[in-house]
Amino acid sequence: MSYIASLKELINTLTQSKDLLVEMFEKRKSFLYQYDDAAELLSEDKIEVLISKHILRRNGPYVEIDDQYQQFFEQILEVNEEINTSYIHENIQQVKQHINFYLQESNEHRRYTYLKQIKAALRKIGRITLRNVIDLNRNIENAFKTEPNYSIKIAKLEAFDEKRRAIYLLIEQTDRLASDEEITFFTTALDEELKQVVTQLRGQLTESRHNLIETQKQIIEYLNQVKYQSRIQEKIKQVKYLKDQFELKVKTNITHLLQQSNDVLFESRTTYPLKLSLDFLQSDEGNENIKRIAAKLKQHIRPAQLVAESISSKDLLPQTEEEIFIDLEEIKRGFAASSHHLHNYIMQYKYPRVVSYEEKITIFCQMVSMYEKELNIKDIFQTDEQVEYAMVLAI
Repeated sequence: MSYIASLKELINTLTQSKDLLVEMFEKRKSFLYQYDDAAELLSEDKIEVLISKHILRRNGPYVEIDDQYQQFFEQILEVNEEINTSYIHENIQQVKQHINFYLQESNEHRRYTYLKQIKAALRKIGRITLRNVIDLNRNIENAFKTEPNYSIKIAKLEAFDEKRRAIYLLIEQTDRLASDEEITFFTTALDEELKQVVTQLRGQLTESRHNLIETQKQIIEYLNQVKYQSRIQEKIKQVKYLKDQFELKVKTNITHLLQQSNDVLFESRTTYPLKLSLDFLQSDEGNENIKRIAAKLKQHIRPAQLVAESISSKDLLPQTEEEIFIDLEEIKRGFAASSHHLHNYIMQYKYPRVVSYEEKITIFCQMVSMYEKELNIKDIFQTDEQVEYAMVLAI
């Protein structure tokens, strides 16, 4: 079993397996990823390397991204649905601790280190708070729309309401930290960036606080809807049970209620044609109405489409356009047999047509790109008064 020894090794490993990791990350919620499917995108040896380095984890015939890396990807891409309030609390405690160290420290270098850590923690608090509020609203919406079980739906919404209260308390705690509890530090620390960080943090806290007010209203509305729907469902179940037992008329007043109900909701609406009087049609107002309706009717008439003229037999005759092709393979063979360097050879080569200087430079670049392994590219550069080029010799 091997481990990641350096950041460079980690980046190289992730880069080599990027296609597989992207595929697995996008399908992390849809289905279990088969090991055989992974082997189609990446060789089995490289998959085993990822497993040995704890980037992937194998479970029988299935393979999945390790939780540590999946959480890392979700946090960076801001698609993590988990609402973690403890992380905000840890950063608040870290800010308080580093402020105390900053005030007690006399060495300027160490004071700057503590100040840098304070600013980083404050940025994290604002960013994570906003992210948690967004995730909370999305989770509330998903729970209300997708959870089929009413009791589970109510439990989820109530749990999200607890999360909302926890986030709100942390916002208030952070606000007190920046405004009251550590006012000495924030007024004495003469750092322009710190002032900008605190201003940005207060703006993020205000935005989060306003969003949480709307979140609270949404949770209350959803809970009321779910509880109402749950009561309706229970009543329907009771009515169905009594109907199946042939006791519906005896144990309920449904007959009386139906007799009192005069709903015409499902009846079609009756329309009566209204004929205008001749006196109205002969008036100026009636004349204007007739013109307006006639104009509307004309708009619905499709104009006659113009027919194109027939194509002449002359236009149907095949036409051939010739272009002289420059064979790079032939140039390569001639260059291999010559004693010139590539730039000189291309400039003096006898082409089957007139070739401009710019086209010759393009051919030079194409030759180096296509036949790189068959050429000896030196670290020596020359110039022809227009461009600088590398010395390229035949192997």
